[in-house]
Amino acid sequence: MNENELQCAFGVKLKYWRLKRGLTQEELANKLSVAAHYISDIERGRRNITLQTIGRLACALDLDIHLLFNFEV
Repeated sequence: MNENELQCAFGVKLKYWRLKRGLTQEELANKLSVAAHYISDIERGRRNITLQTIGRLACALDLDIHLLFNFEV
């Protein structure tokens, strides 16, 4: 999996969990104190985010961080 594929797969998984938690992009963004377009960019694989941000996303979604990296269907 190359870098772009990894970013896209992560974005799909983030969107899956965000929707499963019943949150809009704006609601998740507010939990992280970021703009909604930042969440949109992550979900579309257009952002290469830090581990710190991934940890914050997991906390905001009340998830174990490894669930954001389980790309199996």
